[in-house]
Amino acid sequence: MAKTQAILIRDLGGPDVLRFEEVDLAAPAAGEVQIRHAAVGLNFIDVYFRTGLYKAPNGLPFVPGKEAAGTVTAVGPGVTDFRVGDRVAYAGADGAYAVERNVATRHLVKVPDEIPLETAAAMMLKGMTAEYLLNRTYKVGPDTVLLFHAAAGGVGLIAGQWAKALGATVIGTAGSPEKIELALRHGYDHVIDYRNDDFVARVRELTGGKGVDVVYDSVGRDVFPRSLDCLRPRGMWVLFGQSSGPVEAFDMGLLAQKGSLYATRPSLFAYIATPAELAACANSLFDVVRSNKVRININQTYPLADARRAHEDLESRKTSGTTLLIP
Repeated sequence: MAKTQAILIRDLGGPDVLRFEEVDLAAPAAGEVQIRHAAVGLNFIDVYFRTGLYKAPNGLPFVPGKEAAGTVTAVGPGVTDFRVGDRVAYAGADGAYAVERNVATRHLVKVPDEIPLETAAAMMLKGMTAEYLLNRTYKVGPDTVLLFHAAAGGVGLIAGQWAKALGATVIGTAGSPEKIELALRHGYDHVIDYRNDDFVARVRELTGGKGVDVVYDSVGRDVFPRSLDCLRPRGMWVLFGQSSGPVEAFDMGLLAQKGSLYATRPSLFAYIATPAELAACANSLFDVVRSNKVRININQTYPLADARRAHEDLESRKTSGTTLLIP
């Protein structure tokens, strides 16, 4: 059996549980290909699995990570839709923090030649998240006024550009002058300093007291229930993450009290559950990137072996935009 290197989690906890180790690498099984990664995406969902907030499907130990891009180096029995040398990417297969790995072909998409593999790794999970949020969870168009928390995060920077291309009025929140400026360069019409300003009052001011049509919230606890106060009657609160902690003891009655609001807790993986859905989502993303309506900027890179420091910086909000781990 061959060997490779990967980040292994043997115990749940802080960033110190991320350890770079040598691991076995079997030949790809039926329906799988073997990939040598060019880059691995860093996402906050990786923290949730590391701490145990989300449960690893097969328990401990496990290799974290859901997003990467690379080149096919071997194919398993019965695989006909991929071949050695294909450039591929994925955003829904656990175990991405590795130099090489096997992955089922149902998770893979082929990367167009015009898109570098590092760019693909930087945009798959975040970009497909932006795609389903803007196009399917709430259909954004020229009449939409929206609020996007964490505007300078990886999803936020993509969503700001994409929403602007769709004609929306785009309001964001960020936590420093540098992040505010970054978001303003990526499609946002207005960015509110949530550390120093009352973002509810500012949203009401910017919308003439009406509120926004939809709030996209990946922050959770720290901005709840104020996010609901930003919505117009019958507006939608989209909670798609919880970087500050989960929203607890949610009273459905709040939705009635604050204007017959809608609330949803979506996940990317429910939107790309079939090969057809995955292909449609990825191709929509590839198209908007190739059109230059959305730019994918890689703001930080770390060696894969230094994943611990990458997690420390992510959790302490030292990162902005997209971060890659390089094998």
